[in-house]
Amino acid sequence: MARRREKTPEYFTVEVERLDQEGRGVGHHDGKVVFIEGALPGELVTYERIRNKTSFEIGRVAQVHRESVQRVEPRCPKFGHGPGSCGGCAMQHLEPRAQVAYKERTLIDTLWHIGRVRPEQIITPIYGPFWNYRHRARLTVRDVAKKGGVLVGFHEKSSSYVAEMTGCHILTKNVSDMIMPMRELVSKLSIRQRMPQIEVAVGGNGRTALVFRTLEEPTDGDMALLNAFGAEHKADIWLQPKGPDSAHPVDPANINALGLQLPEFGVRINFKPTDFTQVNHELNETMVSRAVRLLGVEPEHKVADFFCGLGNFTLPLATCASHVTGIEGSDALVARARQGAADNGLAEKTDFVARNLFTWCDQDWEALWKKMGGIDRVLIDPPREGALALSRVLAATDKRPARIVYVSCNPATLARDCAILHHEGGWHIRAAGIMNMFPHTGHVESIAVLEPGPRPEKKSEEAEAIERRIAASGDDDVKMNLPQ
Repeated sequence: MARRREKTPEYFTVEVERLDQEGRGVGHHDGKVVFIEGALPGELVTYERIRNKTSFEIGRVAQVHRESVQRVEPRCPKFGHGPGSCGGCAMQHLEPRAQVAYKERTLIDTLWHIGRVRPEQIITPIYGPFWNYRHRARLTVRDVAKKGGVLVGFHEKSSSYVAEMTGCHILTKNVSDMIMPMRELVSKLSIRQRMPQIEVAVGGNGRTALVFRTLEEPTDGDMALLNAFGAEHKADIWLQPKGPDSAHPVDPANINALGLQLPEFGVRINFKPTDFTQVNHELNETMVSRAVRLLGVEPEHKVADFFCGLGNFTLPLATCASHVTGIEGSDALVARARQGAADNGLAEKTDFVARNLFTWCDQDWEALWKKMGGIDRVLIDPPREGALALSRVLAATDKRPARIVYVSCNPATLARDCAILHHEGGWHIRAAGIMNMFPHTGHVESIAVLEPGPRPEKKSEEAEAIERRIAASGDDDVKMNLPQ
């Protein structure tokens, strides 16, 4: 059999103009856009072409001839853009405050290019710690004989392989210090080939849980090793034999050991290590505080909190408002949010409803409005898919709250939803800004404030164009990118 011929590397030199939404440098070569991993705006670089398409190329930096003044030395030895580099971070080579400026520019550009909307005011960015900020992570486990045994860590960049990590500068220090001991622990287990991941979660008080995904029941010897590890490293051991709902602590007394603290509001939210909670606890405190202030909640107000989850916003809002209704798609989360309200003495000021928010309709809004006796404020905190159905309802209804605060983890869907609210419903985008929830990554968390205005008499050309793009991309997932 003939050997596969190795492809000869191709190198080209370009000026880098800007960053894209994944933190890659953007330039042009032979009339095509080039996305270059590891390049920064203003730099002159030579890149290796790793992908060549009809309308664009993807490459990675081979040599920087003229450096940006914002380029810094990455802290992590596994950070990079070539084979074997860790995929957990994308921008350690960019000065942290410059990362914030880049994310702010990404938000403003996305709002305009996708939604044809501009906020009247830019909110000052929210900062948190740049390092050791990540309180939750899913670490992949592989037993790789060629690399000396068990690996525990994030995936390599653009690969299914596991990066050979000995620690991590974005994980909390206690979890980072456990990377090598976890590798040694798993290597001793009889089921090391049947343990694909370890989920880690750290509570606001530093309490740590490790969830071992077990595709085969651990032996008594395995359990002895796991329990000894937990005792030595002050970590609660959990097992997950099937889906996330099957996760359980080895010691049942630890079921509510993890808590998210919001001291400004006197709230503690218990959570399981497999629950969705914000990974950056310090920034989450600031974010919740800012959202409550931006809503302008008064003691007589009634508030609706959409995509409420465990009550990260609902419970703090209930300390300020007359009544808050949280709406969430999961019955299990609704039940636990109710329990959280009871634990914090807020049961009488809250109500929780299980409802599929991706199919929210006019009748749902009418029913909620009637049940609550009017709605003064709305908070929306959707997943990456955004809140398309709800935005359409709020654009069309005559029963409008005085203010919406929209917390977003995806600028594209925020821009889409703001476009519908503005061009079809007459809502004003009073302010918007970013929150640096995930330093050293391209992830952009943002917040926007909207207030109702006169509804347009007829649909504008912008609204019609946006509707066509939404129809082309699908309601549940916007696939709109900035113009190249």
